[in-house]
Parts: sequence; C-alpha cells; structure tokens
Amino acid sequence: MAAEPEREHFADGDELRQRLWQELRRAAVDRHHEWRTPVLATTGLDGLAQARTVVLREVRQPQAQLLIYTDARSPKVAELLAQPVASLVCWSTRLNWQLRLQLRFEVSQNDEEASAAWERVRQSPSANDYLAARAPGSALAGAYEAVLDTPQIAVLSGQVIAMDWLELARAGHRRARLDAQRVEWLVP
Repeated sequence: MAAEPEREHFADGDELRQRLWQELRRAAVDRHHEWRTPVLATTGLDGLAQARTVVLREVRQPQAQLLIYTDARSPKVAELLAQPVASLVCWSTRLNWQLRLQLRFEVSQNDEEASAAWERVRQSPSANDYLAARAPGSALAGAYEAVLDTPQIAVLSGQVIAMDWLELARAGHRRARLDAQRVEWLVP
C-alpha cells in the first residue's frame, strides 16, 4: 500500500487558495499531473447531466480562468452555449485531494482565441482531432476517414466561481469552500 502523503498545514485560507492555484497551473503544463484531465459536467440539451474527461490546456490565475480546447462541433459546445455554467472535478491520488470547481463558461470559435489555440496544437498528435470530417460521436463508414483543411477548434474559457477542496487523510479529512471573497472551512 502506498504511503500517505505528508499533510500540508495551511496557516490560513489564502495559503490553501495559493496552493490550489499552484496545482492547477502545474496541471496545465505537466502531462503527468493528475489534474490535467478533469471531468467536465454540463447540462445536456435534454436536461440530463453529461460528464466527460477533458484536457486542461491553460490556467490564467489573475483572471481565475481555466481553458479547455475542444472540437467546435462537440455536444459540450452546444450545451455550454445553452447553459454556460458547469463543473470540473479533479482528483489527485498523489495528494489525496479532490477539487470541484464551479465555472461560468464562454465559448470562443472562429476568432483570435481559437486561432491562437490552433497554433499551439497544430504540430501535436491531437491536431487531427480538430480536423475530423465529422463531429465527435458521429458514425464512421470505416476505421479511418478523410480530414478537413480547416480546424474545428473551440476554446472553452471557464471563469471560476467557486472551489470545493476535499483532502482524504487517516489523520482526518478536511474540506473548504473558496470563492473570490472568502474561504470557509466545512465538515468533510
């Protein structure tokens, strides 16, 4: 059984807030960070919950924004255009931390933000994901299909409204809710 990580002591809520943003910033640049692939939960167009794993591409801490790239034809784009609030859930086995984030999203497509995102991914293996001839989830005639010349990329910019942090530890679980103005310690 793996050793439990040493418990971090936070002098105050601001220390915890800075530590959470530090992990989020690391996740956006470290392919092996567990928070790099959080679960995004949206409200489907049918009113039912929809959850899927996404890739955290960029963190803009001063603006409290998290950026995710996706195919502009993806159902999550339509869902966020109809209902722009959603949640991200991150789990780290290394830290024994769960972080749930409530966000308000804006969708950028066919603009400078989307063009800049394409420039960042165009030479990567994931570039073909944005060049598929059909929308994500569409049926294929075979295992492979032609690609488009024009990328279908959208940037989901999530403004963090609140964070719910939970630490699981033998010494006792800890939980806190953070928003722009305050940190409130909660019963786990």
